[in-house]
Amino acid sequence: MLNEKFDNQYKREVEQIEVNQDLKQKIASQLKIEPEKPMEKKTPLFVLFSPLLGVTAVALVLFFVVSPDAIENMTDPIVYGDQIDDWVFDGVDEEEVLSKSYGSTTGLGSSGFGSLSALGSSPSVISDMAMEESIGFSVGGSKDVDSFRTNIENGYLPLIDSLTYEGLFYEYFFDTGAEEVCADLFCPSYTKAVSLDPLSGEEEFYLAVGLNSGMTEADFERKKLNLVVVMDISGSMNSSFDQYYYDGYGNYMEVEEYSSDSKMEVANESVVGLLSHLNNDDRIGIVLFDDEAYEAKPVRLVGETDMNALEEHILDITPQGGTDMSEGMDMATKLLSEFEGVDADEYENRIIFITDAMPNTGDISKGGLLGMVEDNADKGVYTTFIGVGVDFQSELIESITNVRGANYYSVHSSKEFSERMDEGFEYMVTPLVFNLELVLEAEGYDIEAVYGSPEANLATGEILYVNTLFPSKTTGGETRGGLILLKLTKTSENAEMSLSAQYEDRTGTVFSTDEEITFEHTQAGSYDTTGIRKGILLSRYVDVLKNWMIDERGAMVYARDIEVSLNDEVGITAPDSIPTGSLWEQTSVPLTVAQAYQELFVQFLEHFKSEMKELDDAELEQEIEILETLVGAPRGLLEGFMEDFF
Repeated sequence: MLNEKFDNQYKREVEQIEVNQDLKQKIASQLKIEPEKPMEKKTPLFVLFSPLLGVTAVALVLFFVVSPDAIENMTDPIVYGDQIDDWVFDGVDEEEVLSKSYGSTTGLGSSGFGSLSALGSSPSVISDMAMEESIGFSVGGSKDVDSFRTNIENGYLPLIDSLTYEGLFYEYFFDTGAEEVCADLFCPSYTKAVSLDPLSGEEEFYLAVGLNSGMTEADFERKKLNLVVVMDISGSMNSSFDQYYYDGYGNYMEVEEYSSDSKMEVANESVVGLLSHLNNDDRIGIVLFDDEAYEAKPVRLVGETDMNALEEHILDITPQGGTDMSEGMDMATKLLSEFEGVDADEYENRIIFITDAMPNTGDISKGGLLGMVEDNADKGVYTTFIGVGVDFQSELIESITNVRGANYYSVHSSKEFSERMDEGFEYMVTPLVFNLELVLEAEGYDIEAVYGSPEANLATGEILYVNTLFPSKTTGGETRGGLILLKLTKTSENAEMSLSAQYEDRTGTVFSTDEEITFEHTQAGSYDTTGIRKGILLSRYVDVLKNWMIDERGAMVYARDIEVSLNDEVGITAPDSIPTGSLWEQTSVPLTVAQAYQELFVQFLEHFKSEMKELDDAELEQEIEILETLVGAPRGLLEGFMEDFF
């Protein structure tokens, strides 16, 4: 009985102080616990005090046996202060809101990373790496094309920048062609393909860069967060999630009542869902903005914050006033200024900025909002933008999130966003690779175009740049968004290539890799992996749709007939240039498709279905649905009018 009680007490004490397994074994051997023996009945007093003796024995053993080094390795529980409700925002007086001249009073509410050794991994972890699920990488910038899909679903012509190559890539998993296990933070792999253009029939040459890592899921642990969430509470956030705040002529559309599916409500619920992913040793602050900025909650440890009260405050937020995004960013920057210079191996300073991105006041220029995001990045403060609503100004945010360490997501619904954060929050806030530069040295090939990177326009014939790589989920050997595709121009029969990659980790340490490959493919229809084949298909899909959106909008703006940019002679190519619209309020345009483009979509649809069958990826069905919707969409108003008139 004594031994049983002693043993149970011993186990409880050891678990409480979180001694490691080796230390447990050492203590057990020193205690020399014997098998239980019958206890004589003449010792009832001993039995009475046996629990106390057990505790005392454990204390004595720990005092005399445990070495000072072992004691230092024990994990002391973190002691936090009282959890307090430090919300300080009480809203704006109604008279003050009424005095603001924004066309409406709508919105007044009623209520050493270069190797795994630097990650702290032991040699045994590295040797077992092949048996564990690894983590790959994806680029920064757009992390979805939800705004594009939502506009089409609701009968609107999407903005051109709502569909990006990297955003679409992140919705799919790619076989990156990685054949060897590596122990480095970043391990690029290279695959090749020769493919026939589905319109022109010409041979095209491609090289894919697989974004691999030696990390496993067991290795990865996100940094402690110093986080400020910035929330747009302007009047436009009061509009319904699936309607435009401005009509096709840029005129304000009055919102009659607070809708249950308003952008504000979706934003509030999304932030509450995001809070559930924070740990006690993270810090959280909240900034609200309309045409001014308000410090709603100072930056404080989560473990010392009444999170239930915070969630209630956020759910009570209602919209008001105009939109000055630069004010919100400026206040968030000031709140995080005290954490500048923290150890990048331990902490991540990040701003999560939630908005419909329709500023009607303030400075969004290079020296304003954009400048602040860039200056913050230089100081190690990175930004995530989350866009809400079908009228989300993706063009503005796309330009901002080309900055180092930045990314952005579109919110289709709070439920969908919550599911996405369940899978990817840890990765979203932890950029690991910066300033990636890939140099291609090849006498026989030049880089013609880059797909899947927000910095594609910076590429030259020999060099590819990528500002940031974020960790990305890998399953079954395929990585979400783990591919950058290069379209090559063949200049000679020399098939030898030299590829050099250079990058920085979070501490600024520079690493490099070199590889020699041979482009041995000689005939069309040859693909090293399904990953590069899928990348080619999705890139052509985006090329086709971007050309359509440019031509369709151009016909409406300039009252001219549609001239299809793609045909059997030129094949499928990326647009020569993408016209930029206003960086202010986005206007709605009804979804129409000219007959010439409907015919092109029918032709490309057959190609897409054929490739989908070869790739055996059911997720591609969502692109089939988009193409079929466009084939059946109304024809251009001007086109139909001219035909009826004549």
